[in-house]
Amino acid sequence: MEYTRFLDCLAADHDRLRAVVTTHADAPVATCPGWTVADLTRHVGEVYLHKAAAMRDGAEPEPWPPKEFADEAPTTLLDRGYTALRAEFAVRAPEDPAGTWYGPDQSVGFWIRRMAQETVVHRIDAELATGRAVSAVPDDLAVDGIDELLKVFAAYSVAEWGDYFTDILDGSPGRTFLVRAGEDAAWRVRTGPGEFTVTDGAGDGTADVTLSGSPESVLKSLWNRAVDGGDDGVSVEGSPEAVAEMRRCLVVATE
Repeated sequence: MEYTRFLDCLAADHDRLRAVVTTHADAPVATCPGWTVADLTRHVGEVYLHKAAAMRDGAEPEPWPPKEFADEAPTTLLDRGYTALRAEFAVRAPEDPAGTWYGPDQSVGFWIRRMAQETVVHRIDAELATGRAVSAVPDDLAVDGIDELLKVFAAYSVAEWGDYFTDILDGSPGRTFLVRAGEDAAWRVRTGPGEFTVTDGAGDGTADVTLSGSPESVLKSLWNRAVDGGDDGVSVEGSPEAVAEMRRCLVVATE
């Protein structure tokens, strides 16, 4: 995706999120256990401000969040955060340096992509929590979100912070997963002790597990944002134990 496209998606999903969170502040967010809509709103505002600071200062700020944030209303924090985030994006090029947690990409472009994906997922959270109809996720954004989840979150986390995945992967017999999103996008995932590798395309040979569906359905399923925790339009073929292994890796990688 072009960075201008990410920014357009970010703006659209922020506006949807902002419209939803003005009501039902006390409603529980089932997809983020323990949070209310107000908590979700505060979290997104803090995330925006954190990334703005990372771009401004060239490093991720620590400690975080500042204590004074607790005195701000959640929607005020969200508004201030979004304004700060867009202001930083407006004066920087995607290739400009910025501190990130992802070693291979220390650029503003990383945060443009990440904030577009962060916002669409939390927009879905807010819509589900408030009983609103869930707005469609464009195919290109959904395909990119799946790619980011598998490679940037899961594969990188297992490679860099493998100890967090020991309980999940050490007993793995070695499995292959095929993830298909629509007609054109596919990824082959390989797991095993200390391993979570991702390659583009369907590849050759059989897979222990195949997950397939529309890009939006696969994105929501992998992020556990499907309605009522189901697979919501995703076909899952393979042993439950193998499916659980990959899902557990994704949960740990995104905590």
